[in-house]
Amino acid sequence: MREALALAPGKDAAVYYGFLLAGVLAASFSQVLLKKAAMRAWPSFLREYLNPWVAGGYFLLLSSTALNIAGLRGLSFLNGPVMESFGYVFVLFLSRLFFGERITKRKLAGVGCILAGMLIFYL
Repeated sequence: MREALALAPGKDAAVYYGFLLAGVLAASFSQVLLKKAAMRAWPSFLREYLNPWVAGGYFLLLSSTALNIAGLRGLSFLNGPVMESFGYVFVLFLSRLFFGERITKRKLAGVGCILAGMLIFYL
């Protein structure tokens, strides 16, 4: 499992993990923006898809892809899916912050399982 942490020669792992984490955060904010756009009634079909919320959401999604590619250039590809799991954690708290959604014990248990799985993977 140590090969999962293998780096490109002479590179700093923290920078690449930072790219991956920033990519996950961008994707999570993208989901928030797209949900915010979907909750609103738009005057026309065209405005439903061409508005600042949707444009911002897709821009962040594209940025997320670029950040993930940058992060995976210096790390093993096995790190990608594991780091993407943080998205569930971010979305849980962003939903609470922006939409007032309740954080239930069941959701916290799910996040705990995700974090435990990540911990086991990196041990």
